[in-house]
Amino acid sequence: MGFQLPRIASTKTSAIPKGCFAVYVGKNQKKRFVVPLSYLNQPLFQDLLSQAEEEFGYHHPMGGITIPCSQDTFLDLTSRLSV
Repeated sequence: MGFQLPRIASTKTSAIPKGCFAVYVGKNQKKRFVVPLSYLNQPLFQDLLSQAEEEFGYHHPMGGITIPCSQDTFLDLTSRLSV
C-alpha cells in the first residue's frame, strides 16, 4: 500500500512537498495550489506564467506566483497536463 500525491493539491499549510511549488490562483479571492515542478516544462502552464508576468511583473501580492485566472480555468488546464 503506497501513498500518492494528487496531481494538483490545494493546501493551507506552508509545507510544500519536494518536487513541487505553490501558486495562488483566482481573480478576486486567491486559493493556494501545490503543483509539480514538471508543469514548468508544459507550454500551457508557461502561457499562464506569461499572463502572470504581464499582469504582475515580478511583484506578486501574495508573496508567491499569482496566476490571474479563475480557479475553474486553472483546474481545467492543469487536468490536461502530463506530469
